[in-house]
Amino acid sequence: MLELAILGFLADGPLHGYELRRRVAQLSGHTRPVSDGSLYPAITRMLKRGLLNRRVEPGAAAAQRYVMSLTDTGRTELLERLRQPADHEITDNTRFFTILAFLFLLPDIADRHAVLRRRLEFLEEPASFFYDGERPLRAEEVADPYRRGMLLIARATGRAERAWLHEVLDGADQADPGCAHTANDAVALDERTG
Repeated sequence: MLELAILGFLADGPLHGYELRRRVAQLSGHTRPVSDGSLYPAITRMLKRGLLNRRVEPGAAAAQRYVMSLTDTGRTELLERLRQPADHEITDNTRFFTILAFLFLLPDIADRHAVLRRRLEFLEEPASFFYDGERPLRAEEVADPYRRGMLLIARATGRAERAWLHEVLDGADQADPGCAHTANDAVALDERTG
């Protein structure tokens, strides 16, 4: 997901390494801190695969800084990863939120909604952190207050997310409500990919 975040943030325009790291860290929050030891090797791999360009610019002080930008190949990769996320990217909350942060870049609302439907299908399957054999346990069936807390929190967030997903998907013939970016942004990105 680090690569997806890098591609997504660079879709808005070139960034130097420090600013890119700051944005990725803000997106992932405290749950998955981004270190230089993970960011810069990912950038190097992406440069070798032709997903990014890097140029040197003079810094404010004597030090030079590297500025990264997307290549056409990088834009194509970004859109494909958004259109067809892996199953574990749909089921893992942090990974899915990374996809959600850049989903507006897909120019076709049907593609966006297909991703949201996959997430909704996952959330509507009965599940729990704890089981009695194969049967998922509900919060009311768990005596331990901490485990019950886990289940109650998961239930509340699951309900909120499902309600939001239904709201967006039920308005399928309209533009996504509350989208901070315009459809023109997504069209422009798609047109740059050829």
